[in-house]
Amino acid sequence: MEDVSNASLKEIMVQTGFSNVSSVFILQGFNLPSASVIPAFLFASLNYMLILFCNLVLLLTILLNKSLHQPMYLLLLNLPINDIIGSTALFPQVINELLFDSRRISYTACIIQAFLIHIYGAGSVFILTAMAYDRYVAICCPLRYRIIMSNAHVMRIITLMWLCNLFLIVFLFYLLLRLPLCSFQMPHSYCDNPSLLRLVCADTTINNIYGLAMVAITQVVALGIIFISYIQILVACFRSKRADTKTKALQTCATHLIVFLLLECLGLFTIISYRIPNLSPQSRRFIGVSTMVFPPTLNPIIYGLKTKEIKDKTFQFFSFKKILPGVS
Repeated sequence: MEDVSNASLKEIMVQTGFSNVSSVFILQGFNLPSASVIPAFLFASLNYMLILFCNLVLLLTILLNKSLHQPMYLLLLNLPINDIIGSTALFPQVINELLFDSRRISYTACIIQAFLIHIYGAGSVFILTAMAYDRYVAICCPLRYRIIMSNAHVMRIITLMWLCNLFLIVFLFYLLLRLPLCSFQMPHSYCDNPSLLRLVCADTTINNIYGLAMVAITQVVALGIIFISYIQILVACFRSKRADTKTKALQTCATHLIVFLLLECLGLFTIISYRIPNLSPQSRRFIGVSTMVFPPTLNPIIYGLKTKEIKDKTFQFFSFKKILPGVS
């Protein structure tokens, strides 16, 4: 397939349609020197194991402790699930590339990887927005918190954010998959929607408009909810006369803000990197990969260290105390 000229390949794909062509993409790769391959492989493998370990510990800590079955932690439960989805979409392919020096990825695997990466990105924004709303209700409406954030309402929020996430990303890829592709040379080290769009030999105006509109609307809504929530929280904290309540509220909110700002900054850098034609490929690859490396690694550590209830239960988990659903 690699022997087919670009002109012939383009003609075949336009005439027959991409679905009728046996397709294997060639990824950009990291282009590491030979001496750096083994250290990079070890780093990627250890990092992936660390992500799985930390997120599974956070997941199990919440699931196995009935005292943590509260709205804040039930919403937080979705974050390690989402982080595992994002890291699993990336790391096995990167590890395979480093171990076997293979930059090939099948069409199906590429689409699945791109789909999961976008599910992870949008899901992170939805989850952190829902968590900010929960903190707003808990701190600004403490007497009505149990009524507003009932288990049924929390489940509705969780269901809604995942359904919105799936709908937005499924439609994004519906618009992509209807178009023929003209090249197998992926301009990135992994598959995502912007990279796949660069391979399309048709008008992508609708795709670009929908993609930009989706990002803009979700960001405006998320930032709006989070900004208003934390402004109200700060006002409520400064009005409170109880120093312990104020300290706990600010500490909880600081944890959420650290995680959200980390995600937003990395996501913003990734989006900007696609719009800078003069940016070196290595820099673009590093920025893109960092979005799926740092948040999944740091999120469970930040919440484990900064949230007292989770930290205490995690220490119990590792001190081999018997933790049952009915034990707090």
